Amino acid sequence: MSPTAPAPRRRTTRKATRRRRPAAVAPVRGTRRFVILTGLSGAGKTQAIRALEDLGYFCIDNLPTMLMPMMAELAGRADGLEKVAIVADVREGGFLKQFPRVFRKLQALPGIEPRLIFLEANPEALVRRFSETRRPHPLAPDRSVQEGIREELAKMTRIRSMADLILDTSNMNVHELRDVFMRMSRDEGGRTEMVVNLVSFGYKHGVPVDADLVFDVRCLPNPHFVDTLRPLTGRDAAVVRYMRRHAATREFIDRLTSFLKFALPQYVQEGKSYLTVAIGCTGGRHRSVMLAEELKKSLAGVKRVKLRVKHRDS
Repeated sequence: MSPTAPAPRRRTTRKATRRRRPAAVAPVRGTRRFVILTGLSGAGKTQAIRALEDLGYFCIDNLPTMLMPMMAELAGRADGLEKVAIVADVREGGFLKQFPRVFRKLQALPGIEPRLIFLEANPEALVRRFSETRRPHPLAPDRSVQEGIREELAKMTRIRSMADLILDTSNMNVHELRDVFMRMSRDEGGRTEMVVNLVSFGYKHGVPVDADLVFDVRCLPNPHFVDTLRPLTGRDAAVVRYMRRHAATREFIDRLTSFLKFALPQYVQEGKSYLTVAIGCTGGRHRSVMLAEELKKSLAGVKRVKLRVKHRDS
């Protein structure tokens, strides 16, 4: 009897499995300001969020309460979201119940500096504002505005007690409310900048419709009448040399620079975010272009002003 051969071993093949590396988490980039605007309907939250937008905040109106921590975490890691402002109020159904817990979660997040601002006004002012806009109160679409105001006052008491800042806007107009946020930004060490657009143009093509200040430089020597300079623009060195040879050009630049160095800080102080200074000559190719470029250089030292140049017609 011949011995039986041992049965061949079964070779089991294991499927190689790669361990997934955990996705890299972007590091928190410094402390980010995270403002939540809330308060009574009609107290001025819309104007307040516009003021914060002009101060460089990334603004969201009526973000669902449960998404706030996600937005805060994104702000902590994304470039360009150093300052975020959100309007949240009773328009969202879950706000009153969810917000206290969500705000405590925001306060615990690293790299986020949450600040709760509560806007309110007396009932008389609120009734007047709803009457002017002819809109129903969000809590009383089928009832009187007074009933909606009373209900909201009662329901918002707890959230009001959590606020870092309470603003009574009863006697404030839009400009005064904006000024409050401008001062607040300065107190926090923020440096608000006004964007100044220096726009050259030709009168034969029309004055820019968005111009705040318009200066006519058609009184200066015109390179258009010099054959070799006609095809060039005010950015070319030959045109600049030609114009600077004339004392009138140099004095015009000096006087205009002096005026703008005085005026621009006043506009910044008033809270203006954008200013368009239009400089016009006949065709918009030589004198106005040269002047706009020269002003960009001579105004470079003005504080809290960001200069941009645009040549509309050259």
